[in-house]
Parts: sequence; C-alpha cells; structure tokens
Amino acid sequence: MTFEDFNGEYPVEKMDSVSKALEEVLSAALLQGCITVGVYEAAKSLNVDPDNVVLCILSTDDEDVKDVALQIHFTLIQAFCCENYIDILRVKSTRRLAEILGGGGGGGGKPGGEQMDFHCVLVTSPRSSTWKNPSLWKVNDFCQQSRDRDQWVPIINLPER
Repeated sequence: MTFEDFNGEYPVEKMDSVSKALEEVLSAALLQGCITVGVYEAAKSLNVDPDNVVLCILSTDDEDVKDVALQIHFTLIQAFCCENYIDILRVKSTRRLAEILGGGGGGGGKPGGEQMDFHCVLVTSPRSSTWKNPSLWKVNDFCQQSRDRDQWVPIINLPER
C-alpha cells in the first residue's frame, strides 16, 4: 500500500508505530545524555553545532496556540532546521513529552525550582560513536516520507500512559 491509498492520511497503525519509535529514541538519547531541552537552550545548541542534531521536536498544548512569542520561536527554529536538513516533528502534548523525559506531569524542574521548558527538544548524536538506533531510523524515515508529501513538519500524538 502507498500513501495515496490512504487519501493523503497516514494510517493509525503507522502513526502509533512512529509515536512508539519516538518514545524509544527519547529514552535512549536521555540515557546517553544526548538531549537538549528548552527553546533557548535548543537555539544555542543549533547555533554552535547544527551538524550534531539528528532530530528536533516541538511540542505544544492547546493553550500554547495563542502564545505568539512561542510561535515565532517555533517558526525560526523550523526554518533553521529545514535549512540545515534536521528532521522536525511537532508533538501535541508537552506534558506527555515531559513525562517521557523524566520531567513529570508538572513540567519538570531545574535546580533552584525553575520550571523546565519542554516546548523544544533536540536529540543529538553521541560524539563517541555512530548512533545506530532502529527507532531513530524509523522516525527519520517518517520525516522524510512526510517531506516527500510537502508536509515539512509532521504532527504526531504521543499516547498517554
């Protein structure tokens, strides 16, 4: 079956598979210390070493849609990622992304009690070796297929646990 067989929509099974693969990528990257969390931190990392970034995840909740400053940041990050051939995904649940990354449902915290910003997460490649992760390949392939269909920033749902 091809994409056209689904009238331009991905089948639910494929979306579930990509969501699961994304969770596996995030868990593995977290264990290896290959995660950058936060819009500002991500922008700094992208500026310093864009070639080391293998995936950019932008997440929003319903209330974030009206945050003009956040949407401007997203637009700039998306443009930079497209220009530098970095795969991008939009995730619909910042809270769920925070849970996966160990920030809990409350948004997580930094030292000093400050809330972490899970609106942008970068996955970087470990410097010590080539990262051979089948889940990352699945996510990258999904992003490539989406770009082939002119959907440059695909949106996925992370299932609740």
